[in-house]
Amino acid sequence: MKIIETKIEIQAYLKSNSNSKIGFIPTMGALHQGHLELVKRSKEENDVSVCSIFVNPTQFNNSEDLLKYPRTLEEDCNKLKEIGCDAVFAPSFEEMYVSMPTIKFDFGHLEHIMEGKFRPGHFNGVGIVVSKLFNIVKPTQAYFGQKDIQQVAVIKSLVKDLSFDLKIIVCDTIREKNGLAMSSRNRRLSENAKEIAPKIYESLLLAKKLLLMGVNAENTKLEIRNFYKSFQQFELEYFEITDYSSLENIAFHKAEGQTAVIIATYLDGVRLIDNLIF
Repeated sequence: MKIIETKIEIQAYLKSNSNSKIGFIPTMGALHQGHLELVKRSKEENDVSVCSIFVNPTQFNNSEDLLKYPRTLEEDCNKLKEIGCDAVFAPSFEEMYVSMPTIKFDFGHLEHIMEGKFRPGHFNGVGIVVSKLFNIVKPTQAYFGQKDIQQVAVIKSLVKDLSFDLKIIVCDTIREKNGLAMSSRNRRLSENAKEIAPKIYESLLLAKKLLLMGVNAENTKLEIRNFYKSFQQFELEYFEITDYSSLENIAFHKAEGQTAVIIATYLDGVRLIDNLIF
């Protein structure tokens, strides 16, 4: 496995594989099994698989969150080598940003709901770094996890509107045995917080059950808020029931595979997100 730090080197490496189908997995490191499953999927479907590791400062609206984000490059590279990833692109900040970008992305209504509402400027940073990475790597297919459902919607919009010549592959959320969605942030949780963290998935399952019983979205959200009153360790930021494709709020559940229940909550000072599609 090659570990590459500069744009010139990664482009030279990929030029030597110019007739190959290239799979790309952009990450911020602190890799867990969910990331590794994306790489494995890419290896099944492409000739060459490239994973980028870059903690992108322009998508953090909270400087403390950026400071605390885990950086485990050596450990990450060992994991990727074990599963046969072909190359890791791990650029420095200076390599990715010769100067701070002045361009601004506006993703419409996605900027004003859920992550867009509570993390102003976040999706602009995502759009900038993903555009840069797509232009550098020029992948055939790029792989993202369903856990970041709104980010996936933003990236699909980016690819469509800017005519990137690639296909976005969305992969299922990978969970711990207790239901907790795997996340790089989980390693920041205390042992006590890890014990109660599975309540997040439990609340998603409860919402699904209520909606399928015919309870409307408003009353379902009320039940979820009551659910969390029993667990004061959580600080619920939002809980939304939306159409899967548009992420717009809905009153009742829709046809199979078209309803999304989406949550963001703080636990032990760590912000966690999750969702369930049904």
